[in-house]
Amino acid sequence: MFDASSPEATRWLDRFFEHHYRAQPVAATFVGEHRFDASLPDYSEAGVEAANARIATLLAESSSLSLDALSEDQRHDVRLAQGALRIQRWELSERHFHRGNPSLYTGEAVFGLISLFLTDYAPLEGRVDAATARLTAVPGFLAQARRNLAAAPWAWTERAIRECRGALALLSEGVPMIGGPETFSTAASRAHEAFGEFQSFLEADLRDRASDNIAAGDEALALHLAEGHFLNEDAAEIERYARAELAEATADLVERAGEFGAATPAEALAVLKTLRPSAEEYVGRYGAVWEDARRVAEEKALLTWPDFPIRYVERPTWVRAAAPHLYFLFYRSPAALGRPAIHDYLISPLDRTQPVEDVQRFLEAHNDSVIKLNHVVHHGGIGHHVQNYHAFRAGSRIGRMAAVDAASRIALLCGGTMAEGWACYATDLMNEAGFLTPLERYAERHGRARMCARAIVDVRIHQGRWTLEHAARFYEEHALMPPAAAHAEAVKNSMFPGAAVMYLMGRDAIHRLRSEMQAIEGRRFSLRNFHDTFLSYGSIPVSLIAAAMKRKAHERREAP
Repeated sequence: MFDASSPEATRWLDRFFEHHYRAQPVAATFVGEHRFDASLPDYSEAGVEAANARIATLLAESSSLSLDALSEDQRHDVRLAQGALRIQRWELSERHFHRGNPSLYTGEAVFGLISLFLTDYAPLEGRVDAATARLTAVPGFLAQARRNLAAAPWAWTERAIRECRGALALLSEGVPMIGGPETFSTAASRAHEAFGEFQSFLEADLRDRASDNIAAGDEALALHLAEGHFLNEDAAEIERYARAELAEATADLVERAGEFGAATPAEALAVLKTLRPSAEEYVGRYGAVWEDARRVAEEKALLTWPDFPIRYVERPTWVRAAAPHLYFLFYRSPAALGRPAIHDYLISPLDRTQPVEDVQRFLEAHNDSVIKLNHVVHHGGIGHHVQNYHAFRAGSRIGRMAAVDAASRIALLCGGTMAEGWACYATDLMNEAGFLTPLERYAERHGRARMCARAIVDVRIHQGRWTLEHAARFYEEHALMPPAAAHAEAVKNSMFPGAAVMYLMGRDAIHRLRSEMQAIEGRRFSLRNFHDTFLSYGSIPVSLIAAAMKRKAHERREAP
């Protein structure tokens, strides 16, 4: 048996993180673990064999740890690490990732460079040295891709082609803006050539070997739900629940459209485009709304708002040509290890020299509701940013880093129901606090329908019941997405099994937990204490947090 702070469990977790960061060096850079900044993943036959051997050893070693004898944080960490290892083992053995997804390679390669320059976490000279090493490794890394990729869904190949275009723009236009010695420029030129050759391979060879198989399969989906999210519901239950909730949300949208002088939900939502800042107000509007959101949260005692400000700035010039082709996030989680004092939120740059009608279209796309609901509440304010701050202080080591954004997904799937569930729940919370207008509340009801649609698509794609075309049409019809956005969402869902259910299941689990805690604590219940306690667990599955919080609440109630 081990005591509550088992040294053996600590050493095992040390080995787990060493393995994880070695296998995912680009994710490690985003997390703030910089020992692997000069590396890219190794998907060679020898590299995969070595990773599988480490996974087998770690899982075997973990079987000797008595979970009941560990502290709560260690118990969570060991169990979550075991789940992550089982998912990694599946990824390395199946055609869904390094054997069948060209976008895996292009994403890791291009963000291997970008990750080093988004923040000034170290002197520029050292980051340029790491970038030079990563760029030098790009030709060999993309050669691994050509050897490993026997076939791929054409939509995945298309995404990889777009990412090649982004990489070529970054290497030709962005790198000269960064500066650095000739060795950096030379490495960038060679990487540029390698990306060009890889794009040709994708457009010719791999296109001729297109596959229609996008489903991970029932067993894989069940693995991700149980060992990633630790959900109590299986895929069938999730789908039934999501379908019922979608029907309710859709009926509500149809019924309430008339309140805004519209005949359909689409007409009602279109009104939001007319409520937009002027070109002069555009950049400043983000920070002003952020300050308003913080004031409301503090006045209503919703939670403890951290001293961790956001600075809304236009996207850096060195990455502007590349970003439209990439999975380039406006808000990217700060590094869990060594976070900055102020975090930059990279908004879309407004070109004020373009024709007036183009400026107006830009401002319609970045209207007041988008700024408030997406860029402030969900991402930059009480949603992801506040949750990240609390996560970085968690006792759980996995909880500190799991939800950090990496090249194309978060660092560990187990952070998903907390990170995305909380951000969606936080929008509901700000609605309760009176922060949203009636039309913005209506828009959030539409967001509810989109969450439900995502969960349904996730299940049906990975059970092999829907093609990308079915999924995209479903998004167009039931989530009112434009065709291009619907297709892109379906493609992303198909690449990452179990990742689209976390919005709905996480958000609703938090609401259920809040109701249960109110019932247990009665008059002692405090909304601020509930949220602060909930967030203190970090980015781990909501189901684990709920079990721990309810158990402790019952113990307090029963104590003499």
